[in-house]
Amino acid sequence: MQTVSWNAWFSLIYLIIAGSIAGFTAYIWLLHYESPTKVGTYAYVNPVVAVALGYFVGGEAVGLRTLMGALLIIISVIAITTTPAKRSEAKTRSELSVAEAD
Repeated sequence: MQTVSWNAWFSLIYLIIAGSIAGFTAYIWLLHYESPTKVGTYAYVNPVVAVALGYFVGGEAVGLRTLMGALLIIISVIAITTTPAKRSEAKTRSELSVAEAD
């Protein structure tokens, strides 16, 4: 039976602390200050970050299809985060009635 290396234990502990506890806490905190649509873009950005880390740190090959996909993801996230939120019709009506009452 092989023993587990210290690097493997360190990696597991890091994933538990940084990936789970700190990541989830930051996600919940951010939900209080931003819309769920904007906060949810992390799911699109994570694979792009993983590919970039694999390329720069791990020496992995990246093809043209991967680069084009990453570019489309980045453009989509920029569009999501910079587009102003639509106001609901009910909220607009209530704002108008308050303004007319003044």
